[in-house]
Amino acid sequence: MNSKLRDIALWFDDRLQISKVWNATAGHHIPKSSASWFYVFGSATMICFMIQVLTGICLALIYQPSAEEAYASLLYLNYEQPLGWLLRGIHYWGSNFMVAIMLMHMTQVFMFGAYKYPRELTWVSGVILCLLTLGMAFTGQVMRWDQDAYWGLGIGVAIMGRVPFIGPELTHMLLGGPIIGGETLSRFFTLHVFVIPGGILALLSLHLRMVLNKGINEYPEVGKPVVKETYVEEYEAQVKKDGTKFFPDAIGKDLVFGGIVIGLVVMCAILFGPKGPEGIPDPTLIDASPRPDWPFMWIFALAALMPPYMETVVLLVGPVIGIGLMIALPFYDNVGEKKWTIRPVSVLVVIMAALSLGTLTWYGVTSPWSPEMEAWSSEPTPSHLLEGRTPLELQGAMVLQYKQCRNCHSLDGIGGKRGPDLTDVADRLTHDQLVRQVVQGGGNMPAYGQNLSPAEIAALVAFMETLHADGRLPAQRATNLQNSDRVPSLEN
Repeated sequence: MNSKLRDIALWFDDRLQISKVWNATAGHHIPKSSASWFYVFGSATMICFMIQVLTGICLALIYQPSAEEAYASLLYLNYEQPLGWLLRGIHYWGSNFMVAIMLMHMTQVFMFGAYKYPRELTWVSGVILCLLTLGMAFTGQVMRWDQDAYWGLGIGVAIMGRVPFIGPELTHMLLGGPIIGGETLSRFFTLHVFVIPGGILALLSLHLRMVLNKGINEYPEVGKPVVKETYVEEYEAQVKKDGTKFFPDAIGKDLVFGGIVIGLVVMCAILFGPKGPEGIPDPTLIDASPRPDWPFMWIFALAALMPPYMETVVLLVGPVIGIGLMIALPFYDNVGEKKWTIRPVSVLVVIMAALSLGTLTWYGVTSPWSPEMEAWSSEPTPSHLLEGRTPLELQGAMVLQYKQCRNCHSLDGIGGKRGPDLTDVADRLTHDQLVRQVVQGGGNMPAYGQNLSPAEIAALVAFMETLHADGRLPAQRATNLQNSDRVPSLEN
C-alpha cells in the first residue's frame, strides 16, 4: 500500500516538479545570521495581506458598493449579520497591522543596508509594494462611505486637482464625474478589491523571486563592506559554509511572530471592534469632524498647519521627491558598509522621519486647529470656577457656554483647543484687553462685537476676570501696578 502511494506521489512529482520547486523556495539555504528576529517582518506582512484577502472575500458577499446601500450594508454587518462585526474588525485591524509591519520591514531593510548591491530591484519592488499597501488602506477607508470617507476623499481629490494641466481630468476620472457620488464608490471598490490586490500579488511574486535569486541579506557586520567585484562570491561561499535551510531550520521565528500578529489582530478586533461607519456622508453637515485613518493623519496635519502659499508645492512636489529618493537610494548608495552603527546619517534619517511623522500624526489626532463643535453642549463649566461668583459673573459663564465659546476654548483643559485655555485668562489679559479681544477679535479669533449685546459682553468679561490662578491678582494696566510686583503677559 505504501509502495503504491509512493509511486503515485513520484508520478505527480515527475510531472509537476513539486520537489524541485520546494527545494528552490522553502528549502533554499540562507545565511545562518539571517535566522534572526529582525528578519520576521516581511513574512508577517504577507500574513497580514492573506488575512485581508480572506476577510475581504467574506465581506464582499454582504457589502453593497453603491452610494445608496453601502452605509446600510455596513450597519447590517455590524449589528445583524452573526459575527459580521468580528469579520469587519479583523479586516480593519489587519489593515493597520499590515501598514505598521510593512513600515517596520522597510526600516529594517534600510538600517541593515539590504538595498545595496546586488539587491537594488528587490528594494525598488518593496517601495512600490509599500505604496500599494497605503493605496489599499486609503481605498479601504473610502469603502466605509461615511463622513471620514467623504471628506478624506474630498481632500485627496483636491490635492490631485492641483496637478498642473491634467489635474481636473485626473479628478474627473477618479470620481467618475465632477463630484463625489455613486460612480466614485464603484471605482474605488474596483481599485480596492481588484486592481490594487492584483498589483500586490503580481509584484509580491516578483519580489519573492528576487529574494530567492539574490539571497536574503546577511546580518551586517562592521568591517564587511559591499564590494561589487567580490560580494556575490563571498556571499555564496558563506552560505555554502554555514548556511541553513529556510524550512525547517530558520522558519521557526517567522511562524512564532506570525502567530503573535494573528493573535493581536483578533484580540484588537474583539476588544475594539471595527471602525465605523461614523455618520452618513452628508456634505451639508457643517459640524462634522472627519479624520483620516492613522497612516494618513500626518498628511492631514501637514495640510492644516502649513501656510496656504506652500500647499501646492509641498503636496505635489514633496511626495514626488520623497518617493524618487527612496527608489533611487540603492543606485546612489550602492556599496560600502551596511552596519548601522557606522552609518550615522542613516540612523539620523530614520530618527528624523519617525519624529516628524510621529509629531504630525499626534497633531492630526488632537487637531488643535479644529473646534469641537459639540463642546458647548457636552462639556459643563467646572464647578470650582463657578463657586462664589456674583450673579453678573454667573451670567457671563452662561454667555461663555451658550455662545459656543467652549468649542474653541477649554476650561481646565476641557473643550476646544483651537484657542488658548481660558482657565487663567485673567492672568494674561487686563479688563480692557478682554473687552477688546471679545469685541474686535484677534489672532485666529473672529470679532464678536456684532453678535453680543453690551450686557452680554459686560457679563462675559466679568466672568473671565475671575479666571486667574489662586493667590494671584488679575492682570492690570501698567498704571495700576504700583502695588503689584509683576507685569501681566500680553500673550493670548
